[in-house]
Amino acid sequence: MEIYERLHCHRWGLCLYERSTHMLKKTITYTDYNDNERTEDFYFNLSKAEVTEMELSTTGGLAEMIQKIVTTQDGPKLVKIFKDLVLAAYGEKSPDGRRFIKTEENREAFSQTEAYSELFMELATNAEAASAFVNGIMPKNFDESKETMIAAV
Repeated sequence: MEIYERLHCHRWGLCLYERSTHMLKKTITYTDYNDNERTEDFYFNLSKAEVTEMELSTTGGLAEMIQKIVTTQDGPKLVKIFKDLVLAAYGEKSPDGRRFIKTEENREAFSQTEAYSELFMELATNAEAASAFVNGIMPKNFDESKETMIAAV
């Protein structure tokens, strides 16, 4: 049985939940294209391997690059990074819970929903929500693993 801790809810019907493995569960209420109101759970996670790849493939590391973009207030680059992070973290849990399935097909399908639009607008307009999202998708104990990895290089 999985235990989720409710972190906070926003007035738009978005609730942020966290699981001990740092898989983020977002409950999003939105209106679909048939004008039906829906409330669904969506899952987001970045594995240590995925974050390490992002860190090593970005000059100075991902965190430093984001900080530079924030400091220079480069809105278009920041929006692109958030879109890429949301879609990179999105996936569907396998029924047995052993895998977190991420395919281009399911990412594209998610990006075409109003749920994605609601989430994206929240992250783009609320710095606290954006920070909570990024922290929620990061792997548990990643900073310790990162230090070990850097020391080995």
